Amino acid sequence: MKVSQRVKEVPYSAIRKLTPFADEAKKKGKKIYHLNIGEPDTETPGEFFDAIKNYDTKRLGYAHSKGLVELREATSKYYKDRGVDFDPDDEIVITTGASEALVFSLICVSDLGDKILTCNPFYSNYHTIFRQIGVNPQTFDTHVEDGYKLPDYETILAAVTEETSAILISNPSNPTGAVYTEEEIRRLARVAKERDLFIIADEVYREYVFDNDEFISFAEIEGIEDRLIVLDSISKRFGACGARIGSVASKNKDLMKEVVKLATGRLAAPTIDQIGATKLYDVSTDYFEDVKNEYQRRRDCIYEELSKIDGVKVYPSRGAFYVMPELPVDNTEDFAKWLLTDFDVDGETVMVAPADGFYHDSDAGKKQVRIAFVLNCEDLKKAIRILNLGIIEYNKLKK
Repeated sequence: MKVSQRVKEVPYSAIRKLTPFADEAKKKGKKIYHLNIGEPDTETPGEFFDAIKNYDTKRLGYAHSKGLVELREATSKYYKDRGVDFDPDDEIVITTGASEALVFSLICVSDLGDKILTCNPFYSNYHTIFRQIGVNPQTFDTHVEDGYKLPDYETILAAVTEETSAILISNPSNPTGAVYTEEEIRRLARVAKERDLFIIADEVYREYVFDNDEFISFAEIEGIEDRLIVLDSISKRFGACGARIGSVASKNKDLMKEVVKLATGRLAAPTIDQIGATKLYDVSTDYFEDVKNEYQRRRDCIYEELSKIDGVKVYPSRGAFYVMPELPVDNTEDFAKWLLTDFDVDGETVMVAPADGFYHDSDAGKKQVRIAFVLNCEDLKKAIRILNLGIIEYNKLKK
């Protein structure tokens, strides 16, 4: 017997690839500052836990395959409060995290061997999902020097092939923290309309945009309603990563019927998590403002600290809680592994996500890392100090 070639081709998540080395370092007593994974340390609102505690039942049954009515209505109201209209009955399906929402969306808009257009770099786990369902990435490049802004219309259009079925974009961006302007979004929409492509908009970080900039949703752009699919999640919005609740929304009702078909195949998203998630939408908007302000402080802190390191190329992240700098080392995967296995400062080290796994058909990531600024400023300063000392020592060893 043998395992399938298909599963062999599924890559490990670049975010968790070095976890075995981190586990071994912890067994040896090292403290690790985790900058590799975007798991917020902000408190999940108490409304979530109160709803679960107050759920009084003798039997825990399946939810509707489309999701609890109450949660779909709460999700719909959330969008309407932001000027976007998705009907809770026909245009929203609750999923087991945004990852399942992406799986459903890709299956609905692509056939085996099709290509999905996205930008380099992109969220590492897109790679995993692409290989699971038998589609391939097609990319255009963005660059650290200009904060990973989208390229011009001609460059994006030139990346489209006959096999391209959809554009997939994360905004605000995981992994770079880029936030795309209305003009950039309209650029993608123009390409989608001209080449008859779906747009899959991953907007799970929409609350967290810095410097008083404005977030523009693809759902606010006229003329793309029939080709737009919006992915969302409570994980980052409410600091509730462990509650695997996401959603897929589209005004294309024919497409949504197919999404429901897929949803019935896995029966339902978790009932208890949906009950808690429903009440999260009662949380005051002050919650988002407070959390955003904290992330802005951390963004300012990490940008300042990284800017002090000789040879680092960095930019002020505009949203989410990520930054993807270029480091003055020859290979960031080897360097990140070495930080865990062979380096510490007074028993402490740092874990980052090597950026090579966020790229397709490009070597740019070999000198970059994704950093999630999900620690408080004091810990961030300690972590970047360790990173700096690690770079100095690593390069000495390489001479």
